[in-house]
Amino acid sequence: MKLTAPFASLFAQRPKDTRAETSRVVNRLMNPAQITRELDPLLMWSAIALLLIGMVMVYSASIAIAEGSRFTGFQSHYFLARQALFLGVGVAGGLLAFQFTMRQWQQFAPWLFLLGIALLVLVLIPGVGREVNGAQRWIPLGPVTLQPSELMKVFAVLYAADYTVRKLPDMGSFRRGVLPMAGVILSAGFLLLMQPDFGAFVVISVIAFGVLFLGGINLRVFAVLATLAVFGFVALIMISPYRLERMLGFLDPWQDPFGRGYQLSHSLIAFGRGEWFGVGLGGSVEKLFYLPEAHTDFLLAVIAEELGFVGVVSIIVLFAILVHRAFSIGRDAINFERYFSGLVAMGVGLWFGVQSFINMGVNMGLLPTKGLTLPLMSFGGSALVANCLALAILLRVDWENRQIRRGGRA
Repeated sequence: MKLTAPFASLFAQRPKDTRAETSRVVNRLMNPAQITRELDPLLMWSAIALLLIGMVMVYSASIAIAEGSRFTGFQSHYFLARQALFLGVGVAGGLLAFQFTMRQWQQFAPWLFLLGIALLVLVLIPGVGREVNGAQRWIPLGPVTLQPSELMKVFAVLYAADYTVRKLPDMGSFRRGVLPMAGVILSAGFLLLMQPDFGAFVVISVIAFGVLFLGGINLRVFAVLATLAVFGFVALIMISPYRLERMLGFLDPWQDPFGRGYQLSHSLIAFGRGEWFGVGLGGSVEKLFYLPEAHTDFLLAVIAEELGFVGVVSIIVLFAILVHRAFSIGRDAINFERYFSGLVAMGVGLWFGVQSFINMGVNMGLLPTKGLTLPLMSFGGSALVANCLALAILLRVDWENRQIRRGGRA
């Protein structure tokens, strides 16, 4: 029996033939394989594989720091337990997000973006936002913290898609089509740089203007915009001693391996030790207080050391499958003239593709060090929940595509 409504409708009752409806609901609950057929299997299994591998590797990478810290109560499973909790919250949030139609998400988009701006302002208020390692990016919520910049990535995808659809007739005009979006993104970017969170600013900018490009922006206008963006990012690096130091450390980490090149040099050592098949799961030396942020930003380095070249290539292939399916789902939606849904799907694919590429490039010494996690895998509550929400919306786009293909209504 085929799935004909979102998961919440499993429990819906019709006034007529209640017995038949109850039987249909029970049959569907007892046969989950029928449910999975309604969703893209490659997308689902690649995402599940990344989430589960991430859980294992976060545990492996964090054991030493968890056992040696009073903050964690000297519990080796501290970060694993929290990651499992965050994943549970993310899955629950994703199931809830799946219930809303893409038409409803389009209606929510401007308001969600305004909510994101408000949270970015709130995190900067003294006494409200929490500062860690010189960055004020978190809002304490009891035993957990909220990082608004992660949720802002989801909101940016939705808002950029909605804006592009509304402004389709003006996409050839810089003043009417591009300038308003540039102003909005720069406003959000200013708040992100105040935290500072340059990495999130880069990702959100790429999402917004990438969606504009996919929506049919004039190529000449886009080229000018891209040139200005490159010069702007270079200027931001040059005027900030902290960012400039990171850039210099990236160019030659071995010139100062105990200073500005410390993190990258140890990441490269981890990659070198891994060789083809790695030193074995749990056998990393670099995670033993040598490589900072081993369970967050530099999780891929631990994967490289323990699982080797084969492990890293497997992660890259899984991300490639996920991004490819996101763009395929988006293309299908556009073929059905569902432009908002198509741009949202491609925006999610762009987000995961760009952020994973930057994180991998940083770990391998191909890009300057940035505070960006590996999507779906690195430790972090807000990031994991935001990733699950984005996946749920992407699956909703795919689900609606399949209903239309069968002659039904989305």
